[in-house]
Amino acid sequence: MDRLAYIAMSGASQTMRAQATNANNLANVNTQGFKADIDAFASLPVYGPGQASRAYTEAQGKGADFSAGPLQTTGRELDVAVKGEGFIAVEAPDGRVAYTRRGDLHLTANGQLQTGQGDPVMGNQGPIAIPPAEKIDIHADGSISIIPVGGQANQPAMVDRIRLVNPAQADLQKAPDGRFSLRPGVEEPQADAAVQIASGVLEGSNVNAVEAMVNMIEYGRMFETQSRMIRTAEENGEAADRLMRLG
Repeated sequence: MDRLAYIAMSGASQTMRAQATNANNLANVNTQGFKADIDAFASLPVYGPGQASRAYTEAQGKGADFSAGPLQTTGRELDVAVKGEGFIAVEAPDGRVAYTRRGDLHLTANGQLQTGQGDPVMGNQGPIAIPPAEKIDIHADGSISIIPVGGQANQPAMVDRIRLVNPAQADLQKAPDGRFSLRPGVEEPQADAAVQIASGVLEGSNVNAVEAMVNMIEYGRMFETQSRMIRTAEENGEAADRLMRLG
């Protein structure tokens, strides 16, 4: 088969991968605190007999766009948003610590504080549990105070403190479920007092819906072009076979 077919096939396969990533981003355009996925590709020359006049596409890895999403004021006492850089530590379903920017928190029936994704929020000693309260306040440093049921409004009780961390972005890897975790061999970061949160505010997804829609159209056109190249290579091969038979 002509090398053109292999080159076009590599481009088509990577375009499909980029389209899948873009579709996942678009599906999460309304997910609180979601960070868009980024695929990295490189165009590399094909070496062999003669000059390297052709190039193929190779995936160079996958990352995330760490830019902040838009902020929306809700006034809800359990909604929080990280100011600037940093993450909220949570307990992932596998029991390990993960990191998120998702701040649509809620209480379960037994008082456990969870994210909208259902992950327990980590405090000083583990997942945070809040006793029945008439009022809950989450402060800028992540500390949580409550007015217990039947308690005095001027006598709040401190319950726990949300673990806020700021690991290096290069040390983080993003899972398909949107959670971040540390790369193998990286030590878990200590709570960072410099990370602050705002209460009554939510951070939205940083996916640009218009840009994602444009990307979807462009990837579709790219895949169509590469498919035509594969058909052309096939037609060229068939024409060459016919010439050989005539000879």
